[in-house]
Amino acid sequence: MKTHSVHARAMVRLNRAAWFATVAGMCGSLVSIGLARFAYTPLIPPLAGALLARLIAAALSSRQALRLLLFVATAAFFACAYPLSVVWFFVWRFASGFSGGVIMVLVPTSILPQIPAAKRGFVSGMIFLGLGLGIAASGTLIPELLRLGLRETWFGLGILSLLLTVFSWFGWPADNPPALRFETSNDASFRSKISLTILYGQYAANALGLVPVMILMVDYIARGLGRGGDIGAAYWRVYGIAAIVGPVMCGGAADKIGFRLSFRAALLLQGIAVGILSFVKNLVAVGIATVLLGIFTTGVVPLSLGRIRDILPHRPTAQRTAWSRATIAFAVFQVLGGYGYAFLFSHSKENYGLVFLCGTIALVMALIVDLFVREGGSTAADLAHPSTLLVSGKKRYKLSLEDRKSEAGSRFHNSICTDDVRNGS
Repeated sequence: MKTHSVHARAMVRLNRAAWFATVAGMCGSLVSIGLARFAYTPLIPPLAGALLARLIAAALSSRQALRLLLFVATAAFFACAYPLSVVWFFVWRFASGFSGGVIMVLVPTSILPQIPAAKRGFVSGMIFLGLGLGIAASGTLIPELLRLGLRETWFGLGILSLLLTVFSWFGWPADNPPALRFETSNDASFRSKISLTILYGQYAANALGLVPVMILMVDYIARGLGRGGDIGAAYWRVYGIAAIVGPVMCGGAADKIGFRLSFRAALLLQGIAVGILSFVKNLVAVGIATVLLGIFTTGVVPLSLGRIRDILPHRPTAQRTAWSRATIAFAVFQVLGGYGYAFLFSHSKENYGLVFLCGTIALVMALIVDLFVREGGSTAADLAHPSTLLVSGKKRYKLSLEDRKSEAGSRFHNSICTDDVRNGS
């Protein structure tokens, strides 16, 4: 049985529509978070967006909401090229952040329910690839554009965002994720709710662990280690390149060993990497830490989303709510951590090691909690849900009729299974 499962998972392929949706998701995250915020989200606008994402999707449908908000994020770039006043600039930057918060919630929760389970790790990684591209752009594309002038930089970002918005226009799934017939607001078990609460805390702690890297790493290398701004900028570019591969690498690992083990490994390796920055001054060791942190700065996002799907299987509506709350937790502690670490840094005579140590402690605590907490149990609905891949003697697979009914509206699954059904496998 286990061998059959491995064969079945290996044979799952994404069809054309699934690939188009995946690339659209990557474009969405790149425009709204990668370019508009460079993967660092100030508090109020994204919080408001994440809080209102469900209401917006319910009012407009996910597809219409994503198209509209990508257009808003794109328009904000062109508007900021002409800062007519402080209020004008504030309104458009708020609109950009708000759009990013909504898109961050809607993109994965709209696309992943339409994707075969065996490929969801990979697809979630591809979706959040846009975050890594944004980090890389902040150290490569933006400096080049700034040589042309500030207004030209805004226009350049606007043109790129417009192209990505147009390219993704027809890739979004047509419908909101289907609510399954047994999904209710009180469906999650008590243990599942506890597991979600703990996950929110871990995701928030992960933000506290990463903030010192985002705000101090370049300065630490340039001034703390005395290597100068050019070396610091070079390390930031390495960090950005690692951030590009992080989501896909982590998503692929999750498809093989599961999201929980992958999430634990991410917390462990991040803790080690930030610990290196705390105690080690060797540039090679710092470089290794930079690569690890670049990978997991973006890679932890699909892993956290996958953990939510593990805790709330077959409940798209509940998953969207949980992902919204997780996004809010991360954003809040990212900003609180920024203020707190800035205060600590200025009142500790610029002690880089102390700030990095605080980040290490946050990551270690998140890992310890995960090691000693049992996973939330499945409800009867979960156990009854026939979402397994069946393998025939010809080593082909198909989804059961019950599974397809329970995920009504999923054209991706249906088209994947069409050949097998016609052949009677």
